[in-house]
Amino acid sequence: MGKRDDLIAKYADDLKNKCGMTPDMDLLTKVTIGCGPAIYNDDASTVAGSQASELETVKTNFLIKKLGLKDGPELMDAINSVIETYGKSERNKYRAVVYYMLTKHFGKESVYG
Repeated sequence: MGKRDDLIAKYADDLKNKCGMTPDMDLLTKVTIGCGPAIYNDDASTVAGSQASELETVKTNFLIKKLGLKDGPELMDAINSVIETYGKSERNKYRAVVYYMLTKHFGKESVYG
């Protein structure tokens, strides 16, 4: 298994054990690939759930640009809900896991066709 496969397995484990979700492995793989090289960088691979600027970046770059959603208060509500589900005290909130949950939340799986 390659490094990406190892990371996808780790993300799937987080979804199961920390978020109480059964991951759609095909979608999780596509979301992970969509994150690009960021998944290999310790800082970029995680989302700082307590930093407003970081959450704003997730909203702008992922929800609006990638998923094509319209800006509105429901976007930040969804991000906060995902951070809550992942666990505020959880130090490593993996970007791919957060993006996966947001994709599911908004029913935008078709973006990853």
